[in-house]
Amino acid sequence: MTSTSPASPASPASARRPAGPGGSRRPGRPGRRNLGTYLAAVVLAVPFLLPFYLLIRNALMSRRELGSLDWHWWPETVSLQGFADAFGNEAVPLVHALWNSTLISAISAPVATLLASMAGYGLARIPVPASRPVFFFIIATMMVPGAATFIPTFVVVGSMGGVNTLWGLIVPGLFSAFAVLLFRGFYLRFPRELEDAGRVDGLGHLGLYLRLALPNSGALFASLGILSFIEHWNAFLWPLVIGQDPAYWTVQVALSTNLNQQAVNLPALFAGALVAILPLVALFLVAQRYIVRGVLLSGIKG
Repeated sequence: MTSTSPASPASPASARRPAGPGGSRRPGRPGRRNLGTYLAAVVLAVPFLLPFYLLIRNALMSRRELGSLDWHWWPETVSLQGFADAFGNEAVPLVHALWNSTLISAISAPVATLLASMAGYGLARIPVPASRPVFFFIIATMMVPGAATFIPTFVVVGSMGGVNTLWGLIVPGLFSAFAVLLFRGFYLRFPRELEDAGRVDGLGHLGLYLRLALPNSGALFASLGILSFIEHWNAFLWPLVIGQDPAYWTVQVALSTNLNQQAVNLPALFAGALVAILPLVALFLVAQRYIVRGVLLSGIKG
């Protein structure tokens, strides 16, 4: 009787061999697809990079060259007079305005995100009979345009002495119905097994939130916090109305002073805008992965 030996497993070299004529694989196609993807990304990136190019070009031009009807791809003579005018104007404290914007955004972003996270967890996990009506009320606030609530908010804040104060600039922007909606949806998918294990250890609702829910929502917290920072940094209308004293101007309000009825200092305006946008660009380059993870990932670590 002849014994048949077990078939030897295919070697890695044979596994990499192309199949027969019916199922042959052509090497090199993944590389071509990657090249096509990179080329498409570069082509699509050009329209988004065009405003940055114009901002840098205009900030380095002189007023005469910027007001000329002839198009120049780059300044014939690089001029830093726009930066000197932007930072040398004593009537417009641009450096102090940058500090105000940094302070307001650095306080508002984490506090607003934390409040939204707490509200979302309460609506999703704490069994209160009024949680559903409260949630629908929060959703209803998203349907009201900001112009309809602007004057009532100003009257309330002004009657409380919030004009020309930091808290008047910060407090009205601490609530975000959109962030509450996202956090509620996230906590509704939070594993109940983790909460049950926490209750066995004697944790209440606050302990479950601080020790289990909040640490596992780091990606969403980071992404919404970054978006909130950008939103408060770019705010213009509310700081313009509340911060009437130059000591409470934000960077957006300070930049708007370069546009008046007498003259328009375009190089100073572009130079100030370039300086104002640099922190946001740096923040986005550093934290863009957290924004993507906050949108795509659930934040629950297996």
